[in-house]
Amino acid sequence: MKLATVRIDGSRCTIQVDSVDDAPDGGSVTGRIVDRRELGALLTANPTGIRGAVESGLRRDGDEVTVPLTDLLPVIPSPSKIFCVGLNYREHIEEMGHPIPDHPTLFVKYPSALTAPYAEVTVPAGMTDKADYEGELAVVIGSRLAGARGGATAEEARAAIGGYAVMNDFSQRDWQYRTQQWLQGKNLDRSSAFGPWLTVADDYDPVTEGAVLRTWVNGDLRQEHSTSDLVFPPVDLVRYISNFATLEPGDVIVTGTPEGVGAGSGRFLTDGDVVRIEVDGLGAVESTIRM
Repeated sequence: MKLATVRIDGSRCTIQVDSVDDAPDGGSVTGRIVDRRELGALLTANPTGIRGAVESGLRRDGDEVTVPLTDLLPVIPSPSKIFCVGLNYREHIEEMGHPIPDHPTLFVKYPSALTAPYAEVTVPAGMTDKADYEGELAVVIGSRLAGARGGATAEEARAAIGGYAVMNDFSQRDWQYRTQQWLQGKNLDRSSAFGPWLTVADDYDPVTEGAVLRTWVNGDLRQEHSTSDLVFPPVDLVRYISNFATLEPGDVIVTGTPEGVGAGSGRFLTDGDVVRIEVDGLGAVESTIRM
């Protein structure tokens, strides 16, 4: 099952995606409007961000709609927490000149940094010199997992994962490396495409399936790597984070990027570039860069 957050007649609602038309001249998704009560704990963590169409009075639960891809919204618009992993594929760690870590390298991204799966990303003057793409697998928490109790078991961690999506951990490398803390280079407003929908974990596990992550810039393939090669896979990340933080439904863990980023080759983004990131079985996000 795939669940997307969409804009219909100016109101946010959730649809269960049945089919996708990814035509290059403007694609769309078709699906059934879902009352948020059907989604259980997974999406009701953000009741103001994912508002049921039934409440808006604009559509009824069960209505079939077709929505342009450009009307998709970040699948979880306002997570309470977004944890990102900085170094989690061996080849990427090597291209960035770092040793393989013993523990996950974590930083946070704020909800204000998220943007729609198919949206323009505007980079302000002063932050354009080393703008970079990072294709990543995102994990969405589906059930509450209390923290600070010695960490979750593998079974508890696996059960807490609600689903998966795609994210661009959009970065400004010169700002990122101004200090040893990366936050200032990872949180540009409305820069990280997130979606295009949530694929429920009970239906599909991209890591177990060896799903391949691919990133293109203007049609040029820059990243291609199996998610099964993560140094710290999703279950391990959930277990580690649960040592110190309670994970709530709707929280997000962004698992890191493989080799092929602009910082590794010196090919940074410029005005008009189109970045497309796809994970097998999870769909794709696409951002047009404006500077």
